[in-house]
Amino acid sequence: MKIIKVDYHNIDMEHICCAITDKKGESCASLKKAWMKERFDDGLIFKKLDVRGKVFIEYIPAENAWCPVEADGYMFINCFWVSGKFKGQGYGNKLLEECIKDSKQYGKKGLVILSSKKKMPFLSDPKYLKYKGFQLCDVADPYFELLYLPFEKDAEKPRLKECCKKGVIDKMGIVLYYSNQCPHTEKYATLLTEIAGIEGIDFTLIKYQTKEQAQNSPAPFTTYSLFYDGKFVTNEVLSEKKFRNFLAERGL
Repeated sequence: MKIIKVDYHNIDMEHICCAITDKKGESCASLKKAWMKERFDDGLIFKKLDVRGKVFIEYIPAENAWCPVEADGYMFINCFWVSGKFKGQGYGNKLLEECIKDSKQYGKKGLVILSSKKKMPFLSDPKYLKYKGFQLCDVADPYFELLYLPFEKDAEKPRLKECCKKGVIDKMGIVLYYSNQCPHTEKYATLLTEIAGIEGIDFTLIKYQTKEQAQNSPAPFTTYSLFYDGKFVTNEVLSEKKFRNFLAERGL
């Protein structure tokens, strides 16, 4: 199977949206594709196995990443996912090789990616990344790790901005920050807003519309970050059931 690049010419025809495969997910997929189209001029690259499945890697020059990271000259990996029947066949290695090849071609210092202390939903597996040579260069509360793969021995280490390291904000209640960088977020952000409204719960929804907003986020993961009473809770995109469990656990 070959690896293909998704760009202006084929994005409307290609399946790019993770686990969204049915017609109900089409509107979510279209928002993700619209987000991608606006990023192509910023250097966004999206490569995938030529199948209808979850086998892809997405990266962008770190200066244009939707992440509060200081990593000038690096390539930032937004998302790297190999799942289901495609795991264990070397596709992850091939996709990573494509990213390395492109990054060197563009004269980058190396790669940088947001991960976690242990495998977490919606974040790349730190065990695999470290096995492939990625090193820890910075951390943020409560579990985020910034990993990098330098191409030269003395390359300057990337770092996270101070604004995102403590995982705190000055607003009480439930606050959800998100963007359309992931096709899942719009649907569930809207759903959580509706549930909170029905239950009369203090809920604030903040959508990142620009890279400048995302680059000054109070959490490293700008695709989806949930806070409660001023503290970061999770980057996992919560389903209705998980959100209701979250509310019940806090007596809301």
